[in-house]
Amino acid sequence: MPSDLPNLLTLSRIAAIPLIVGLCLMRWPAADLAACAVFTAAALTDWLDGHLARRRRSTSEFGRMLDPIADKLLVGAVLMLLAGLGRLSDIGLIAAVVIMLREILVSGLREFLAGLSQGLPVSRLAKWKTGVQMTALGMLVAGDASARLLGLGFLPVGLLGEALLTLAAALTLITGWDYLVASLRHVRGAAAAE
Repeated sequence: MPSDLPNLLTLSRIAAIPLIVGLCLMRWPAADLAACAVFTAAALTDWLDGHLARRRRSTSEFGRMLDPIADKLLVGAVLMLLAGLGRLSDIGLIAAVVIMLREILVSGLREFLAGLSQGLPVSRLAKWKTGVQMTALGMLVAGDASARLLGLGFLPVGLLGEALLTLAAALTLITGWDYLVASLRHVRGAAAAE
């Protein structure tokens, strides 16, 4: 049901996107800090919605479909925003492209496998990748100016965010390859059954 709490949390991730974009477009350190807080809350709902659905035994097809869409919309919007605002170095931009391409690949694989009545479960490493990626994006949304606003100007928030984004891109390549190999096994099995 779309009105269940876990599904409402998932929908809140999508609803947070325009707020994050609007705050970042103000280009003020305080607005960036507020955007980081909204992004962090949205990112935490990714864990919370699944946790609540499993605990309440209220998982649904709607939730299973919407959750990865909400994740990809949030991550994709923030990556495009950071690139558009010039907050990524060349290496950060390459990491962003790698992450976006993997998200599209995995979405396509999931859709294809759904046609074969096969699932593609999320691996433990993919969960770690998501955690690293969300932390990196939160730091990059906040930026160095927000750190200075909080009296933490000695912290190279942007540099640390890019380092984590690069690590997330590396994990993205590994998990993307794992998903591709698993998908090919399903395809071979379906072809052999025919």
